Amino acid sequence: MSRKINEKNERVKRLYARWKAEARRADEKTVDKALDAVDRFSRHTDAKDFRNFSVEQAISFKRALDETPSARTGAPLAKATVDGILRAVKDFFDWLADQPGYRSRIKRRDLEYFNLSAKDVRTAHASRFKRAPTLEQCGHVFRLMPEETMFDQRDKAIFATLMLTGARDGALSSFRLRNVDLIDGCIHQDARNLKTKFAKSFSTWFFPVDPMYRVQLAAWISVLRDKYLFGPSDALFPKPQMGLIDGAFAAVGLTRSPYGNAAKVREVVKRAFEAADLPAVNPHSFRDMLVAHGSEVCSGPAAFKAWSMNLGHDSVVTTISAYCNIPVSSQRDLMKRMWE
Repeated sequence: MSRKINEKNERVKRLYARWKAEARRADEKTVDKALDAVDRFSRHTDAKDFRNFSVEQAISFKRALDETPSARTGAPLAKATVDGILRAVKDFFDWLADQPGYRSRIKRRDLEYFNLSAKDVRTAHASRFKRAPTLEQCGHVFRLMPEETMFDQRDKAIFATLMLTGARDGALSSFRLRNVDLIDGCIHQDARNLKTKFAKSFSTWFFPVDPMYRVQLAAWISVLRDKYLFGPSDALFPKPQMGLIDGAFAAVGLTRSPYGNAAKVREVVKRAFEAADLPAVNPHSFRDMLVAHGSEVCSGPAAFKAWSMNLGHDSVVTTISAYCNIPVSSQRDLMKRMWE
């Protein structure tokens, strides 16, 4: 069955997307998520004109989301997901209430019906303990990773760089040779040529982890420079060059271009942990691991502030609230230890 389209709604959605990107300075992913939420609402109302918005539509949409299964797990959508969708749709109608032809039709007080109950909001925003690998697990996984081919060496260098920098996978996938300073032990995350969060530029000095990671990264850079004659503007983790082998397409070498997204970084980490018979983790969990490591080795507030800045955070509060997860068992041990 084909989806019903309302051309007037589609035109106003495009105007909203432009406002979101240009006036609100939202990135492409944020705009796409907002439009997807509005699209969900439009499908729910059978593409009725947005001028006909009513309280009943908001309540009905909210109830429908509670019964919508996740496409990935089949379970009901998480409260955090539902809350995000409703907030996005509410923001769209809040903008729409100021647009010609809609001002007299949409009352802002009616948009409050998109709100979840106070209980559901607490559930949606409750902090959850996130499983992260340990330094010992990562070391075990790393040592088991193969090095036979140039692609194996590249993938092992990806893993090593995650350990050294805790970089977000999107930024890491776009690193170029000029961003790395092996002498100073630093990667300059320059938003002008990297996909950093909020297009923020900052420098990350290598975290104090096992020296084998730094050795691996240095060896990979030597291969790129000496064997493949890569220059400063070439990718640190290049895509494969495809060609014909025995009549079939296969990777035959390296391009000089980085991957367009973080999928390869996630694949490398997932495959490495599975090969070591350990539960798969995502690259972002390395940041949780490094924050836990920092809470043990930092000698005082100034050291932890530097550790936080290394992750690209302006405030230590961000580092602690987002990544410093302490299970109840550790809370008990820490409090008892302070008595001692």
